[in-house]
Amino acid sequence: MPDQNPDDIALADNPQQHRFELHAGGKLAAYAEYNVLSNALLFTHTETVPGFEGRGLGSKLAAYALDEVRRRGIAAIPVCQFIAGYLRKHPEYQDLVSPANRRAFHI
Repeated sequence: MPDQNPDDIALADNPQQHRFELHAGGKLAAYAEYNVLSNALLFTHTETVPGFEGRGLGSKLAAYALDEVRRRGIAAIPVCQFIAGYLRKHPEYQDLVSPANRRAFHI
């Protein structure tokens, strides 16, 4: 089997593990863990796997996860510092967070 191009990126939801995943070159490169609530996803932790840092993969993953929240018609609760920070820098996603949670997480 030929090696996959490390620039090939695949994004997916892994509901069994309650996380969104980004694979680069066929390897898990980053993930964003969440808890499913009745009308929201509560993001708890985002991590980029060592060796994949500094390539903007966490930001690609955050955008994908928030796009998925929008597609599902639910809210995002950014307990995870990375997701909260991404929301601060990308106002186009802030409507996914309730006003009370925007205040609580300084978004």
